[in-house]
Amino acid sequence: MVLPVHDVNPTRRTPWVTRLLLLANVLAFVLSPMALAPLLGQGNAAAVCDQVAFLDEYAAKPAEVIGNDPADAVATGEVGTAADGEAGCVTQSPPPYEKSPALSVLFAMFLHGGWAHLLGNLLFLYVFGNNVEDRLGKLRYLAFYLGCGYAATYGFSLFFHGSEQPLVGASGAIAGVLGAYLVLFPRAKVWSLLTFLFFLPVRLPAWLVLGSWFVLQYLYTRGAGLSEATGTAYLAHVIGFVVGAALVWKLRRTARPRPIADPRWGPYSRR
Repeated sequence: MVLPVHDVNPTRRTPWVTRLLLLANVLAFVLSPMALAPLLGQGNAAAVCDQVAFLDEYAAKPAEVIGNDPADAVATGEVGTAADGEAGCVTQSPPPYEKSPALSVLFAMFLHGGWAHLLGNLLFLYVFGNNVEDRLGKLRYLAFYLGCGYAATYGFSLFFHGSEQPLVGASGAIAGVLGAYLVLFPRAKVWSLLTFLFFLPVRLPAWLVLGSWFVLQYLYTRGAGLSEATGTAYLAHVIGFVVGAALVWKLRRTARPRPIADPRWGPYSRR
């Protein structure tokens, strides 16, 4: 309903970690079979089986994560034909590789299910990540980002511990960034598009933009934390957001004053 596109919140340092995270997500997606995700379900069996095999190897699965026990049978990427003549993906047991469920959580943070999934996540990271990085510092921000991603995946997996559905995407980690931004900069202005009013641009306070986003994610978890229609793990968003807000809560009253920009050296970085 509200799509943020730009915040009016200057930074003092170049957000190198946020930029590297953006680049890493793009490269991981482009170099993966998931870049052909629109082919899923559209009759291209070879592409589908290739993607299934890729997700079996690299995506996080709740059952594997909670039990720290990878699946015994995985897709090979090859297409086979069942006895009834229906095409399917060939599986192999045991897998030809060693999978670490804990490490798959890290890999999954840089994988996405399609272009819309990727671009939607990166838009939020681009708008809000630089200020959180500026406040936390580069190394602490990177640890914070990854920590929120792990917390979101493990938290979701606790509730869906029997699920074999692969989890991919940076949204859990980015939700943590959104929670931190709300705590640290609740009054910052954010230019947003009201999608229900033909993308009307308006300038809104961060507490309204991010607060409404969180409420919407929470409402989606009512009855189920995962949408079967979209494959979205809304509960992971809620957990990541809460963890991110909690981790920076003590910093909310210790924000450093912003020095006045010296015209001799140009303005401070802003988008």
